[in-house]
Amino acid sequence: MSTTGIELRAQVRYGGDFALDVDIRLPGRGVTAVFGPSGCGKTTLLRAVAGLTRPAPGRVLVNGEVWQDDDRRLWRPTHRRPLGLVFQDAGLFEHLTVQGNLDFGLKRVPPTERRLVLPRAVELLGIGHLLARRPVQLSGGERQRVAIARALATSPRLLLMDEPLAALDAARKAELLPYFERLTRELGLPMLYVTHSLDEVARLAEHLLLINAGRVSAQGTAADLLARLDVARQHGDAAGALIEGTVTALDAAYQLLHVRFGGGVIQCVQAADAAPPAPGQRVRLRVQARDVSLALSRAQDSSILNVLPATVRSLADDGPAQTLVALDIGGTPLLARVTRKSAQTLALTPGQPVYAQIKGVAVLD
Repeated sequence: MSTTGIELRAQVRYGGDFALDVDIRLPGRGVTAVFGPSGCGKTTLLRAVAGLTRPAPGRVLVNGEVWQDDDRRLWRPTHRRPLGLVFQDAGLFEHLTVQGNLDFGLKRVPPTERRLVLPRAVELLGIGHLLARRPVQLSGGERQRVAIARALATSPRLLLMDEPLAALDAARKAELLPYFERLTRELGLPMLYVTHSLDEVARLAEHLLLINAGRVSAQGTAADLLARLDVARQHGDAAGALIEGTVTALDAAYQLLHVRFGGGVIQCVQAADAAPPAPGQRVRLRVQARDVSLALSRAQDSSILNVLPATVRSLADDGPAQTLVALDIGGTPLLARVTRKSAQTLALTPGQPVYAQIKGVAVLD
């Protein structure tokens, strides 16, 4: 039996119809984003892993630990599964202080089984100054940070996040995402993260599981899946690709980062409210398809800084007037959205060399 990875075989019916029918294996570390439209079965999948819903038949295996195996008549109830669960609603105890809420989580685990030092979680989530407050005195983002710390206090072997940012406005989401990134980097806990936000997938996920109508439509690395044409066409104007690279320099005169990846070097503007990454640091970039145009020759008098040689991999119509183009840049996938007229004028075909002109790049971490 494998000792790493998350295995889930589950059938769940509601009213005689399938709400979930999956047989999957996911990575045993890092963030796996579970993505799909409302009502597709994302939350049911998390509930099956947590034991809040019992699949019939079902099998749940988390890094070597069997939580359910109907073939062997094994079932571990939720309270005996070492997991942390965070919902949209933080679910804090209003009559307790923040410290009291954390202590409640801590008491669920015998001292001999505690693997995570609670003060470290408090530090990572930046809630040390909130410990004496009651939940009513917290902002939405602060409440969610406390809820995550309480989940971590149970020393989980798996974190389950069910759209934890869905109830927050854009400003609170932007406030909270860096804390999620810090947790995933420093704690190394596997996380299943349910979301319908491409921004959250792009920032957090290494692996992506796509659910539709209770079944898995695709899974793989986030970078590969987001750049697939059949997936990108479902995301409309938000379609884009992820690029992993290494910072090589900061041009202080123009506040431009230079990031090297398999296809060359990209220059991009670092967000004004973020500390610039140091040379040698790995970063993730997001390039939306709408910010990439194509040319058959390199322009010599353009304001676009990033013009990189690429190869057309495939094309697909995207509505009546546009075409999505999948590109390869030194082994890195990229997407471009152009008009159908432009695609025909350039006579774009698979295998054709082109120049990708990248106008906008978001530095995600």
